[in-house]
Parts: sequence; structure tokens; C-alpha cells
Amino acid sequence: MEQQKLSGSQFGNAAERYLDSPVHAKGQDLARLSKLVRGPIRALDLGCGAGHASFALASNGAHVTACDVSDKMLEVVMMEAERRNLAVETALAPAEELPFEDASFDLVVTRYSAHHWFDLKRALAEAARVLAPGGRFVVIDSIAPEEPLFDTVLQTIELLRDASHVRNYSVSEWKAMLGEAGFAAAESDTWTVRIEFQSWIERLGTAPERVAALKSVFPEFPDEAKRHFRITDDCSFDLGTAWIGSVRN
Repeated sequence: MEQQKLSGSQFGNAAERYLDSPVHAKGQDLARLSKLVRGPIRALDLGCGAGHASFALASNGAHVTACDVSDKMLEVVMMEAERRNLAVETALAPAEELPFEDASFDLVVTRYSAHHWFDLKRALAEAARVLAPGGRFVVIDSIAPEEPLFDTVLQTIELLRDASHVRNYSVSEWKAMLGEAGFAAAESDTWTVRIEFQSWIERLGTAPERVAALKSVFPEFPDEAKRHFRITDDCSFDLGTAWIGSVRN
């Protein structure tokens, strides 16, 4: 798909910046992920990016497969895993079309990736397929507000910054789709991440004309949205984030 090619190319060019990005390399959610590992379980990091979730899981003994659409991202993952002396395998594939046998994994994790997937429902069906019965699925991702106005604002700025963006989903949308895919009732926690505008656009290498569009649209958002996202004069803002966990029925 053209969208997948765009995502792979765009993020491949920024692979090393994502490895060093504090937004991605740090967070209590990484420590929480490592605590899910009990012995040598089989874990899949779906849409692995620079591999931070993979490293958290492998450091506690999981047998990890890092999967992404960007071969350059996977090269960075392998080099960093070797540097850390962690056993991580890689696979080049989209989330919607996984090259694994049924029930191949005990744990499937995706972190800051699912908002780029072209067909989320198909990807969730694939995650359910490759999970063993009783296996756990965890998504960590930026989320859309439940309110339509704030949702529209978020999708606008995400798409202007990143042409490969598909959609941030709300927690309620996530839970509904997980249920449709055959997962048990999901549990969730939410928090906010402060997005510093300049590093946000530099990390991806957003084109100058898109940066200009972002800077022009931020001041025009309704006051309610500016308060909700805590938008400041430099266009920095708060981004809602969630941990959503479920078990394959």
C-alpha cells in the first residue's frame, strides 16, 4: 500500500532520531512492559519503530521479535540490541499482514505505532491470530479525545506534521474494536505527554511548508481547544496517551 511505503520511508529516514528521542526512549510504561515478562515468553513488538519496547521486554528475558514496515528502523533495532547484548529478532511486515503462524506469541505489544496503521481492525485481527489463547495484547499510543471538536483538532495537527498519519483513536474506540477482534474487556490508563513543538517537527523532519501550515493553524483553534491541549505561543501542547491491555479469548 502507498501509505505503508510512505510510513516506512518517512520513519526510516528518521530512525536514529527516534532511537534517541526522550519521548520514545523514556517513560514509566517501559518499566511496566518489562514487568509483564515472566520467564522466556514469546513476545512480538508490532510496529516496533526504534525498538524501545523490544529492549524493555528482552532485558527481562522475553524472546522478542521486532516487526516494522521500515527496514532502516529494523537495522537500528538490530544494532542497538547488539550493543545492549539483547536477543531480538526482526521481521519486515505491516501490522495488517503478519508472516507468523497462528498462536506464535504469548504477548503482543505496540507502542506509538498504531495511529499509522492503514487498517486497524485488520491489524487487530492479525494480532489476535498470532496470539496464543490467553495471550496478552498491550497498546501504548497517543489517543484522541472523546469530544469531537478536540478530536478534529488533534487529527489536523497530526496529519499536517506527518503525511503517514492515519488516525489517533479514542479509548472508547479502542475498547470497541478490541472486543470485535475477539479480545476480552480491555483495561486502560491514561496520561499526558508534553510535546515540545520544535523537537517534534525536527524528529520526523517535517517539510518547511507543513511547519508553516502548523504555525498558521495553531493560533486559529478555538479557545476551548487551546485550553484542552494547553497550547502555548511556541505551539507546544499536551498529548493524551493511553495504556490499553486485553487478553485473547
